[in-house]
Amino acid sequence: MPHPYVLLSAAVSLDGYLDDTGPERLLLSSPADFDRVDEVRASVDAILVGAGTIRADNPRLLVNAPGRRAARLAEGRPEYPLKVTVSGSGDLDPAAQFWHTGGEKVLYTTDRGAERARALGITADVVPLGSGLDWRRLLTHLHDVRGVRRLMVEGGGQIHTQLLTQGLADELQLVLAPLFVGDPAAPRLFGPGSYQGGRLRLLETRAIGDVVLMRYRPTAPGTGPLPSAADHHWLALACELAERCPPSDTAFSVGAVVVAADGTELARGYSREGGDPVVHAEEAALAKTGPDDPRLATATVYSSLEPCARRSSRPLPCARLILAAGVRRVVTAWREPDTFVAGADGSGLLAAAGADVVVLAEHEERAKAPNRHLIGGGR
Repeated sequence: MPHPYVLLSAAVSLDGYLDDTGPERLLLSSPADFDRVDEVRASVDAILVGAGTIRADNPRLLVNAPGRRAARLAEGRPEYPLKVTVSGSGDLDPAAQFWHTGGEKVLYTTDRGAERARALGITADVVPLGSGLDWRRLLTHLHDVRGVRRLMVEGGGQIHTQLLTQGLADELQLVLAPLFVGDPAAPRLFGPGSYQGGRLRLLETRAIGDVVLMRYRPTAPGTGPLPSAADHHWLALACELAERCPPSDTAFSVGAVVVAADGTELARGYSREGGDPVVHAEEAALAKTGPDDPRLATATVYSSLEPCARRSSRPLPCARLILAAGVRRVVTAWREPDTFVAGADGSGLLAAAGADVVVLAEHEERAKAPNRHLIGGGR
């Protein structure tokens, strides 16, 4: 299911704390960084904080610069991003600034929490998610119902932890402040958990006054049939590789990437790479990996087109090459049409052998783009 781009934003002390235990909020960012945060807020469709942040900080979560609000209106967007919070209990102060400033608000909660919130007079769109909170369902609702494409998550630490451990964060913007808290009772940014982000990829570092901004992107694939945010990154790369293929009227243009469970790229390839007129993308990529590489057993193959189940140009189709390499997880953008091989079912072949096949249809149009001359406007 499609999700918004999820951007986690936080500032921490040198020893990893979000705040101290004093009565006043500890200001970790510099004035220049607060302006940067305002710029990021102006760029997104929604801002999310947890119920604990509302109770502790009573935030307004506004775009403060008049020029940025005016620019949003000129673009046909609301003056302020949608404000989103999450509370299992629904027990929130109806007088909090969150509800009475800015534009529209949404509260995601449980069925019982919705009853509580409505009884308290919470002025927001209250969306019950059932007996428990489900982040994937919440993000899908934001995307499909509220039209949110970019979501900024400003806290707290528990929510950041849940999104990272479930592989749902696309980017982490972390500001490091030059001070120490040193109080073990103070809140930390991340809690214990099994993190799916692997070794994050550094996108940017920037000094902003006396603080440092670090932007990271998770790179680790999802597990089993559940996609992670990084799956979208790698599949987008496979679609980019498909655009490099030498043109052909008799074969698809496809890109493929092989990625280890920790997010390390093992190999990449594309159709007709290296002047070979019949080599397929998955075949080209797998040929660059060591046949005895133990990482292949837990790796993911990303292919812009479903791996072929039958072919006449080589002894083994790509689906069987993937299985022979020991790979048991494949992420693709669209199913192979009947253009060249009728009734091909690479996904079925892979699934029958115990592999997980994930189709991220959001990337289908980009995967089709270099093949329009073969498929026309259809599938």
